[in-house]
Amino acid sequence: QVQLVESGGGLVQAGGSLRLSCTASGRAFQTSPMGWWRQSPGKEREFVAALSWRGEVTYYSDSLEGRFTISRDNAQNTVYLQMNSLKTEDTAVYYCAAATRGWYSGSFDSPLPYDYWGQGTQVTVSS
Repeated sequence: QVQLVESGGGLVQAGGSLRLSCTASGRAFQTSPMGWWRQSPGKEREFVAALSWRGEVTYYSDSLEGRFTISRDNAQNTVYLQMNSLKTEDTAVYYCAAATRGWYSGSFDSPLPYDYWGQGTQVTVSS
């Protein structure tokens, strides 16, 4: 099993930056692809970014326009999301998730392979 705890959210002005962290317990983390997702009020949870278990392959939502970077440190059991040039529309609860059985058929941007989720961290971007 994997337990995930996100941190680093908060209030930031538009144009600012935040770095989210997701710390995992459980050995399965180190061999699990990971993803970041977000959900705004009244909207469905949406894919943000994902990376392979070694971190050499990364995927991003096209809507981010290159502003976010996902990375991981397996020695620290942590995955990060660096968010730059934040916009008000980035306001959401951000969740990290682990796909302990791996992705299948290129499903990195589907919630289906992610079997463990954190509790989320709120990011609020003010204008």
